[in-house]
Parts: sequence; structure tokens; C-alpha cells
Amino acid sequence: MRYWHPFSEQAVREVKAWDPDEVILLPLYPQYSTTTTGSSFTAWREAAAAAGLVKPTISLCCYHSDPDFVAATAAIVRSSFESSRARLELAIPLRVLFSAHGLPESIVKAGDPYQHQIERTVAAVIGQMALPGLDAVVCYQSRATPQKWIGPSTEEEIARAGREKVALLVVPIAFVSEHSETLVELDVEYRDVAEKHGVAGVFPRAGP
Repeated sequence: MRYWHPFSEQAVREVKAWDPDEVILLPLYPQYSTTTTGSSFTAWREAAAAAGLVKPTISLCCYHSDPDFVAATAAIVRSSFESSRARLELAIPLRVLFSAHGLPESIVKAGDPYQHQIERTVAAVIGQMALPGLDAVVCYQSRATPQKWIGPSTEEEIARAGREKVALLVVPIAFVSEHSETLVELDVEYRDVAEKHGVAGVFPRAGP
């Protein structure tokens, strides 16, 4: 991992000791960004070079629209949507928030494909869910610097749901494993934001 154990250096040592015929790098980022998949690949290459690990290596770039990934995600989201809808009063609408980690707008304008791939994932998942009239929004979380970030922000969308008296089902569409941004940011911090804005209901996350 990039920010917690095991780091690339430790993984490289273990891989070298195991002595594989080849290495496949599978990022846990479905959508590619220079700041995530790209930097992770760089960290691996640098650690492998420093340790003298020389093996044929295949890097899987991204799988944002892979049919199996889309089908699996859509099945989880549809099941969560139907169970959430069943717990709501009929008069209360239910909106799906597809929330992804944000990026500074300057990175996207420089050619990073991340936002485009996020939108392609969401479009594919919604198509697979086959729920006519589904109210769904793509938004971005985790702003960390004062510069302009891509939007709308998840917090802004939560506030809008409060004004419009809409319940929310939050889908962490760019995450395939649990960590601080799903367990803390979505489950704790944004739930507090939803309560502050009087959102009619925030249902357990669909996924990751």
C-alpha cells in the first residue's frame, strides 16, 4: 500500500524471496488516475529496482467498465436500493449518490482520465441496474487542499438532499476495499452532515 503497511518495499522483499516467474500488478482502483494507480505503479517499480527484483511484470491499468465489475457492482447497488426503498415511506424519494474520491480540477484539465472513467462506471452500473427513472448523482469527496476540485462535492449533494427532502443511498463507486474514506468519512462524518441538514434517511452503503 501507499500509506500503510505493507508498503511496496516490504511486498517487494516478500515477492523476491518467493521468486515468482512473473508479477501481475492489480490496483484496487477501478478507475485510473496518475495520483492513485499511476503513483502506485511508480512506487512498485522504484522498490523493485532498489531490491534488484527483475521479473516480467504485467500492470493492469484499469477496469472501470469491465462487464464483470459492472455486473457485480450493479447487483449490490440494486439489492441495496430495493431494501432501502422498502424501508421508506412511499412519499419520500430515494436518490443514489455515487461518491468517488475527488481530484483537483487542474489535474483533470491536464489530461488525467479519472473523472471520465468515474462517469463511465456510473453510467454502466445504472444501465445494468435497469431501474427506469432512477434518481442518481455522481459526486466527489475528500477535498484536501484549497484549490478548486472537481464537483459536485458529496457534502453539497447531501445538503441538497436535505433541502429537497430526499433520502440517500451512498455508493462508494471508486473504492473496492474498506478504509478510512469509507469507514470514517462516509459512515461517520457524512452521516453527521446528513443529520445536520435534515436528510430524510441515509441508508447503509452499497459496497464497496
